[in-house]
Amino acid sequence: MSSSAPPLALRGRLPGLDALRALAVLLVLGYHLFPGLIPGGFVGVDVFFVVSGYLITALLLHERRRTGRIALRAFWARRARRLLPALALVVMSTATLASLIGGDVLVGMGWQLLGAATFTSNWVAISAGSSYLDQTSPELFRHLWSLSVEEQFYLLWPIVVIALLALPLRRWMLVALPLAIAAWSALAMAAAAGDPALDGGAAASAAYLSTLTHGFGLLAGAALALGRDPLTQPRALLGRASTPVGVAAVAGVVAVALSTSIDDPSAYRGGMALAVALTVVAILALERRESLAARAAESSPLVWVGERSYGLYLWHWPLWVLGLALVPGLDRTGSGAWGLGAAVLALSVLLAALSYRFVELPIRRRELLAPARAAGGKREGAAVATVAVALALLVAGTGAALQRSPATSEAADLITAGQLAVDTAEQPRGAGTSPSPSPDSVPATAPRPSTEPEPEPEPELEPEPEPAPEDTPAPLPTGDQIIAFGDSVMLAAAPALIDEFPGIAVDATVGRQMWSMPEVIEEAAAAGALRDVVIIGVGANGLISQSDLDRVIGAVGDRKLVVVTASAPRGWIDESNTRLHETARAHRTVEVADWDATISGRLDLLAGDQVHPGPTGSALYSGEIREALQRLADLPPLPPPPDPNRYDENPNWQRPV
Repeated sequence: MSSSAPPLALRGRLPGLDALRALAVLLVLGYHLFPGLIPGGFVGVDVFFVVSGYLITALLLHERRRTGRIALRAFWARRARRLLPALALVVMSTATLASLIGGDVLVGMGWQLLGAATFTSNWVAISAGSSYLDQTSPELFRHLWSLSVEEQFYLLWPIVVIALLALPLRRWMLVALPLAIAAWSALAMAAAAGDPALDGGAAASAAYLSTLTHGFGLLAGAALALGRDPLTQPRALLGRASTPVGVAAVAGVVAVALSTSIDDPSAYRGGMALAVALTVVAILALERRESLAARAAESSPLVWVGERSYGLYLWHWPLWVLGLALVPGLDRTGSGAWGLGAAVLALSVLLAALSYRFVELPIRRRELLAPARAAGGKREGAAVATVAVALALLVAGTGAALQRSPATSEAADLITAGQLAVDTAEQPRGAGTSPSPSPDSVPATAPRPSTEPEPEPEPELEPEPEPAPEDTPAPLPTGDQIIAFGDSVMLAAAPALIDEFPGIAVDATVGRQMWSMPEVIEEAAAAGALRDVVIIGVGANGLISQSDLDRVIGAVGDRKLVVVTASAPRGWIDESNTRLHETARAHRTVEVADWDATISGRLDLLAGDQVHPGPTGSALYSGEIREALQRLADLPPLPPPPDPNRYDENPNWQRPV
């Protein structure tokens, strides 16, 4: 450490942390705003966690060493001044804008505001069944889960530190405790997450959002600070190796972000933990201030972004969700999404800079109205009045958002309507119809049937049927010959299916996946309900594996099968649909209804989640199935099996002796 450098405690910051914050927020922004650019950019949150745990613990140790105690109330007050003003500004501003847009963007507003106000967004989201993996209908304040995890850590960890420092423990023991808990947390995430492709990500989402299973980054950073006590300026552990090791660690974090995805089991089984470990190494590498890596990390652009990373994180997500609500037909996986992302990024940078300059810094320094006071009387009063009016408008707008929040989303309404259509269609036929008239009920004016035997008509020769033209389509199966199994997408389209194929049996449930279909089909067969033509439409909730498809074909047997491709902005869709097409090409009685290709250019016909079809989209869904059924019906009959008694059909035939 250079002797001319001011003491770290006086400078109020540790070397390189702003650069790591900049890295973290850039990964998150790339992940959210530019779909497909950084598929694992969510590990930026884990980088944030390590930096937060490290910095907070370093400050607690410094206060204990400087004053002999840790003042909890003062610590929590500093945290509140640091976090609450910007949070309140973002929540109230974007909620007010959402109230003007209306619709799905307001769904769940009540529990979201509750979570934001109490720093329990992660637990409230888990209890509400909200899935972090579901990118189709995101909540306005979904990103506040990570802030809640940090705040819960800030509330409890200082108490733990006070207790640890009161015990006669060696330094390695102080480090071992948070490291052991961190290891348990990472292992618990790996065990609890399961395979997102199998259960639609419900377990993985809960493991991702939970403080218990996603707290290992905070604890790893805390353990590093307990071991190094960085504000005492310890000798750099890595020495001259700091630069290559630091560069390798940062590159490793980026590599993890580029090579994983939120629905990849490896992300939960070590991927995020690896990003945490690499961040710890990067912090160690940045301890040597005279190294090239440390000097680069202290460059002005990185420091500028790092200082405003909190505001960037707060603003970007609700602005993105509001943008999607304003452009409901936008393809969230194409160039249009990148254009929106660029606009949201620019606006986020602007608002974060303004918030940092005029809200965050002044409140942290307790100088919010200092410029107005310096200007004197009237200007100070005008400034106070302006702030009061703006605050009142934001409070009113937030209240309007809460009051206008719909109970369910558009997709949920479509699913409910589909379930009602299925339930109605399953009612016994003939209910409410008049019975056939009996002979006694024939009107008196009607002629009475004669008791005389009528002469038998002479038989007429039926004309021979004319051969049908070759281009005449074969007749389609009727609805009572078809059974359809599917997920919530098919359920939303059920009214159109029932209209298209009267008498069709629709068995669709929310969340169904291909792995469950063989058992469902076998149960229908055992109950005598399986029909000659089977339609299967799943895939929006998880990956379709080849083994599951093979089992489905075995369960269907010699019946005709139509598989419907899935359409949703989710990572496994292309792989699943490719597998459906390849399987259909390998089986003569299997046909594909390419819903994905049909709807890809008509996303405006879907609900706001870009998954479930509305009435017009449902008509396209059923029409694609009709075309697939027509292709199956038009298949020429198979030639008869070769006659073993004919030499020209059986080359191995031998004349009997």
